[in-house]
Amino acid sequence: MDITCTSLMTPVGTLSLFEDEGKIVVVEWGQAPKGTETPLLTEAKAQLSAYFSAKLTKFDLPLDPYGSDFQKKVWQAMCEIPFGQTATYGEIAKKLDSSPRAVGGACGKNPIPIIIPCHRIVGSNGKLTGYSGGEGVETKIQLLRMEEAVATSLL
Repeated sequence: MDITCTSLMTPVGTLSLFEDEGKIVVVEWGQAPKGTETPLLTEAKAQLSAYFSAKLTKFDLPLDPYGSDFQKKVWQAMCEIPFGQTATYGEIAKKLDSSPRAVGGACGKNPIPIIIPCHRIVGSNGKLTGYSGGEGVETKIQLLRMEEAVATSLL
């Protein structure tokens, strides 16, 4: 079986992208095993590079994250948070008629971080709570600061 994956260096560490049946299914920190780089993975790398170079504010990639129906609803809600902005766990929970704790659980299980922007979810009053990628909350802060700086410069 041939693994379709690729890796790239970013300001938040090495990211590895995995594809299955023409859709991105996983983005994780660390170097991927040697695999086949497809046109979709090449495009995903280009979009991530553009994002980190402040040239892209919205990803346009086919995604198929593995998860429950509820998790997928939370991840879709995350994708609707505009670049440079945040939403609270409570706001997402209210939108989905759920609880902030359940939203937090889905955030922690997001298999496609950055592209599905779980870093844009914050606690009440803007408190920066956990982040499962990279160096944890420090990575979340780095991503939010980068987006805020770019969003501010776009005004």
